[in-house]
Amino acid sequence: MPLSEIPLTTLVGTATFAVGAVFGWTARASEFCTMGALSDLVFMGDRRRLRAWVLAMAVAMLGSQALQAAGLVDLGKSIYLGGSIAWAGAILGGLMFGYGMTLAGGCGSKTLVRLGGGNLKSLVVALMIGLFATMTLKGLLAVERIAIEQTTNLAPARLGLADQSLPALLSTLGLERTAARLACVTILAGGALAWCLRDGAFRASRRMLAGAVIIGAAIPAGWAITGILGADEFDPVALASFSFIAPMGDGLIYLMTYTGSTINFGIAAVGGVIVGSHLSARLSRTFMLESFTDKADMLRHLAGGALMGTGGVLAMGCTIGQGLTGLSTLSMTSFLALAAIVAGGVWGLKSLEEGGPLAGLKTLLGFRI
Repeated sequence: MPLSEIPLTTLVGTATFAVGAVFGWTARASEFCTMGALSDLVFMGDRRRLRAWVLAMAVAMLGSQALQAAGLVDLGKSIYLGGSIAWAGAILGGLMFGYGMTLAGGCGSKTLVRLGGGNLKSLVVALMIGLFATMTLKGLLAVERIAIEQTTNLAPARLGLADQSLPALLSTLGLERTAARLACVTILAGGALAWCLRDGAFRASRRMLAGAVIIGAAIPAGWAITGILGADEFDPVALASFSFIAPMGDGLIYLMTYTGSTINFGIAAVGGVIVGSHLSARLSRTFMLESFTDKADMLRHLAGGALMGTGGVLAMGCTIGQGLTGLSTLSMTSFLALAAIVAGGVWGLKSLEEGGPLAGLKTLLGFRI
């Protein structure tokens, strides 16, 4: 069949699945994990996995902003810049998500990676994430979500901004928009690269370095798939890149209504990550079925999945969706959401260590990254 006759959704879905598989393989092989990075920092003072995450963010930002500067994609059409400043959802949802990922043993992407490696606990977590994400988007919890958005969201125009990006904010100080964008990328991505690469132990870890670069590059690849390959004059694919919370819910619905559904970027990405991780586990001979150790273990994972599903929708993304993809657009809401996710994650880790959320909160308030 000629390429021109293949449906656009099939082309986009196939390309996304392939990049997702590379993402899943790499995340497993390099042990790329946001919660793992926080855990290493909080409990051992080891910043190497945190530097890997920050390096991935810098690569994602540089690649995405290069596509924007070249006129190949318009990040202003993404959900991160095209809407209101959802500050309350970012804070509340981010805290919920961060706390939840500590209970569930990992964030949304880590859940999919562990599932591909045979972790049956992650299967339960993924089902809970998908269920509660869909409930928050369209179901029982949607009323509360909409109420929060209607009473707290701020339109950028009310603040005199063209959109909710950091360059738009700098433009109010008199900088021309292109110069403001360049300043943001230079300071944020350049500073991140300098902080990551100044550490000799991190530079010596080639696996972490390579993993971070590949994971970060997946974000602009996602923008290119939807913004360039998915461009169509009459029916373009919605501009998107990697995020895993709402897509898990979409994936469940797709599995149940296959004949009446169309695959989208998020569903294909979820499937690709699972398959890529599974192949990595099989070839490295680390695939192993793992289940709950006791009732308390199961309850923690159920609660973690519910918190991540609800919180991820409120915050409009997860550690990847807001932390890498959102930040790559320079969205102010994304920075706020990521800060809340990190705070929630440290809170959750300290709660597990101290034996309860209140005790964990006390230590959180005195913790420094």
